[in-house]
Amino acid sequence: MTDEAGIGTGAKQPKGGSPGEIELQDILLLVGRLNYAWTNTESLLIHLIAGLAKVEKDVAVVIFLTLSTTRARTDLVDRLAKMPGFPKDKRDEILALTSGLMKEGALRNKYNHCIYSFDPEGGRIQTIMMRIHDRKDEIRVGKTETVNNAEVANIDACISRLEKLNTKIWQTVQKFGFPI
Repeated sequence: MTDEAGIGTGAKQPKGGSPGEIELQDILLLVGRLNYAWTNTESLLIHLIAGLAKVEKDVAVVIFLTLSTTRARTDLVDRLAKMPGFPKDKRDEILALTSGLMKEGALRNKYNHCIYSFDPEGGRIQTIMMRIHDRKDEIRVGKTETVNNAEVANIDACISRLEKLNTKIWQTVQKFGFPI
């Protein structure tokens, strides 16, 4: 379903707005969908941890929850897959899955670690990054970017890739006989 701006997410132009302007509510809903797809997919690392560490799923849940970042969780899965004796073809398949997850993390992090600036009268929405960029002799903060139709399409594409990755992880878990 697309609107006048050709956005397939349900995002709409503000009343009286210009092409390319997106409503804040629609962006927040889209970011919510991104977070859902991300969290749902990241949680599948539990099954990879269980299978690779040869533990029950409940033990893998404790391990997963004890590691507080995606990076730590994927590093664990990667390291377990690289252990001696684990078949190379299976290792390569698992490393491709964790690599795919980490690639999608950049966009998810962008929208989860920013604040939004918007004109309540229907103006453009901007993200303001809440990160310090250290340079040789200065720091920079508050990088801003406008949320436009291209960025909405980028978020939609990320969600689609996460959904496909989710399916691939489930297929791998089943194919390798890891705990479900």
